[in-house]
Amino acid sequence: MLLVSATACANDVPEADWSRGLLPEGITEQADIVTNLWNGAWIAALATGAVVTVLIIWACIFHRKRKTSAELPPQVRYNLPIEILYTVVPLVMVSVFFFFTARDETKIMATSETADVTVHVEGFQWSWRFTTDAGGKTAQVVGMPVSDYRAAQSPELVLPVNKKVLFKLDADDVIHSFWVPAFMFKRDVIPGISGEKNKFEITTLNKPGVYAGRCAELCGVDHSRMLFKVKLVSQAEFDQYMTTQAGRTQ
Repeated sequence: MLLVSATACANDVPEADWSRGLLPEGITEQADIVTNLWNGAWIAALATGAVVTVLIIWACIFHRKRKTSAELPPQVRYNLPIEILYTVVPLVMVSVFFFFTARDETKIMATSETADVTVHVEGFQWSWRFTTDAGGKTAQVVGMPVSDYRAAQSPELVLPVNKKVLFKLDADDVIHSFWVPAFMFKRDVIPGISGEKNKFEITTLNKPGVYAGRCAELCGVDHSRMLFKVKLVSQAEFDQYMTTQAGRTQ
């Protein structure tokens, strides 16, 4: 019931797809890395749970007190080999998780400084300002609070497919969180930490469309309306957009 009711909290809940671990469809190369890590973690967790469940059932069945015997089974205070096993195995599991998480995080957070497009993201109560630089042209979009990310007043971030995009994040007032579910990534936007220090890079896939974006950090009364949309378009359409919007504020 909790899962069903939680789906009413947003109007862009993706269709369930078990092959992606119930994650939305990714639109960046980095999203594929996150999906693989997510699915691998679930497979390992389910396998561990299955082994533990089997061991518990086995112990309950084969080590129960027999009705024909009035005596208690042998009481063992400790078993050193088993206790060492119970200590070593979790350490190995955590170490493996840490290795893959650190490896993938390093890839996701890497910036090449040779991005095709740079987007300066500014979060404010309660919307977004996107300043896009590409090919020597600049376009700026300033939004307003909306109840549906697909609304005409929703700020629209236009990006080209198959390109590297560098995001630099700034906040004017309180902590916000820049989240595009299809990126499989979100990052806090913190006052006092400039975009030169708070940045990340993605490589978009060839999946044109309109995707939801939102603030994922409770930031005030209109936090739920701090929505935006990301529009992935062809390079030709993006060039036309930049030419049309250059020097203008939308």
